Amino acid sequence: QVHLVESGGGLVQPGGSLTLSCTATLNAFTVIAMGWYRQAPGNERELVARVTRGGNTDYADSVKGRFTVSRDYAMNLLYLQMNSLKPEDTAVYYCNADGYEAGVGRREYWGQGTQVTVSS
Repeated sequence: QVHLVESGGGLVQPGGSLTLSCTATLNAFTVIAMGWYRQAPGNERELVARVTRGGNTDYADSVKGRFTVSRDYAMNLLYLQMNSLKPEDTAVYYCNADGYEAGVGRREYWGQGTQVTVSS
């Protein structure tokens, strides 16, 4: 069973920082990558940052140098440190797990999302 729960969203002023956390239950699931996606009103869901099983990271161009994704493998936690936040970062942020589920095959799972609002 796979279950993802995000936390840490909220309202922050431009230039401020937030850290999002994702608590993952990953029973019978081999992770290929875990990451953060976001969706703003009227827009499609987009990749923000992800980290592969081997520790490689990918970032959207719009967040490079400002956001950092990291994973605590022992505690099954995924983090997104967001600095120098801009109003255009406002969105619902979702945790994602991509991998192989025993007896099922390749699957993706999503958390319920956490709202991040950047506004003065």
